[in-house]
Amino acid sequence: MEFGWISIIPPLLAILLALLTQEVLLSLFIAVFVGACIITGNPIHGFMDTLNTHLIGALTDQWNMSILVFCLTIGGLIGIIDKNGGTKGIASLIIKKSKNTKSTLFSTWLLGMLIFFDDYANSLIVGNTMRPITDRQGISREKLAYIVDSTAAPISSMALVSTWIGMEIGLIQTGLNDLGLNLSSYSIFLQSIPFRFYSVLALIFVLIIIFTGKDYGPMRKAEFNAKVQTYDHSSSEKIIESTHWYNAIVPIASVVLVTFIGLIYNGGGFSGSTIREAFSSADASVVLLWASFAGIIVAALMSVIQKTLDIKGVAEAFVEGVKSMTVPAMILALAWSLGSINSELGTATFMVNTIGKSVPAFLIPTIMFLIPAVVAFSTGTSWGTNSIVMPIAIPLAYMAGGEAMLIPTIGAVLTGAVLGDHISPISDTTIMSSMASGCDHISHVKTQIPYALTVALVAIFFGFIPAGLGLNPFVSLALSITALIFIVKKIGQTTQHASVRPKTDQKAS
Repeated sequence: MEFGWISIIPPLLAILLALLTQEVLLSLFIAVFVGACIITGNPIHGFMDTLNTHLIGALTDQWNMSILVFCLTIGGLIGIIDKNGGTKGIASLIIKKSKNTKSTLFSTWLLGMLIFFDDYANSLIVGNTMRPITDRQGISREKLAYIVDSTAAPISSMALVSTWIGMEIGLIQTGLNDLGLNLSSYSIFLQSIPFRFYSVLALIFVLIIIFTGKDYGPMRKAEFNAKVQTYDHSSSEKIIESTHWYNAIVPIASVVLVTFIGLIYNGGGFSGSTIREAFSSADASVVLLWASFAGIIVAALMSVIQKTLDIKGVAEAFVEGVKSMTVPAMILALAWSLGSINSELGTATFMVNTIGKSVPAFLIPTIMFLIPAVVAFSTGTSWGTNSIVMPIAIPLAYMAGGEAMLIPTIGAVLTGAVLGDHISPISDTTIMSSMASGCDHISHVKTQIPYALTVALVAIFFGFIPAGLGLNPFVSLALSITALIFIVKKIGQTTQHASVRPKTDQKAS
């Protein structure tokens, strides 16, 4: 049975409700319920099918459950290494290198890169750790908040071990299954990383700002004001002195190592297959599960042996970490349910036939970058955005241009959500970056938006449009970096040599 335009009601309803209510869980559930009512033609049967068929069906799928357990266990691992001093140990190593303005800013960026396993942990640890040092260097808290925010989600969303990877692989696998494609979701995930133009360029743009010493827009004004402002250091958290950096590095390294070896083993690499063939044919959901539990065992043993945590402390830290992943896990389960609804309604086929006729295929990555950006900006959640947009983007891209269009589009969706998250005043990571940095929240949003939009525009014109035309992503990245350097040098100004306030300052005062 063909549903035609009715098939777009569930995903469209999910987007609109998320925009209006800011409640992604409720929006996804209602969208699944409405979709089930359309299929069954009866609200009572629709309600029962929402729970019995779609939600339970999503949770009883072996792949889905493996990814769900992986997400929860990674949260538990992060809980342990946070309590045993691992993340604080990494921070203490970095801050010792902060000697002047540039080295302090670079240390902030580097710390953000090293705490790649969770964006929440990243924002809170980096902001609170570096704030006393940046204050003493005369660096604005707006600049600190910008660096914290611009290294949190971008690196966590692309890291091989993070709280994000389970969600991303889960959504990709669902899309592939709905199309009947026998492709490795983990391999697609890896191939999409060079196409995450906004996320990659956001990380690099921070370095450009740091090493050119130039700023523009509201950030320059904030930097100027910071030169004459004195902060109350008594309220700042003390610099953490810790030598337990290896409590984080060793467990995370073990996760990476077990993942690498596990993919080779599971994919037949020990039976004659090449590494590339093994990675493509391995069941990533099983391997990631092995890896996450291996990391937990290593972290637990190290904590007990060093007596930083006893067995009870390890268990409590693990449970606290798992709790932090409860809402993301619920979002993922409902996203899978919505995916099954869209599949039954034929949403993707309808959208391909409709949009595909009016939009050139090469613009699909660009469109699928902008749509999640708008949704994430309005809802404040990148996870919820990915769960709503990805089930539509994957079939649309594949039917319009095959695998060649599939990978750039997946990268576009995942990084578009990060952009929207960055410029949204109601985003959780944006709020946490402001809080941890001791920065006025609205000031953080106002100073970050021009930088985020600069990167976004460059990503579109030098990244997504050329990618839609088949250009190698590394060539696009090289052109994009060149463009960003040119922009900063052309319109940016140093604040160190400013002798008078900008005119905007006089008006503001």
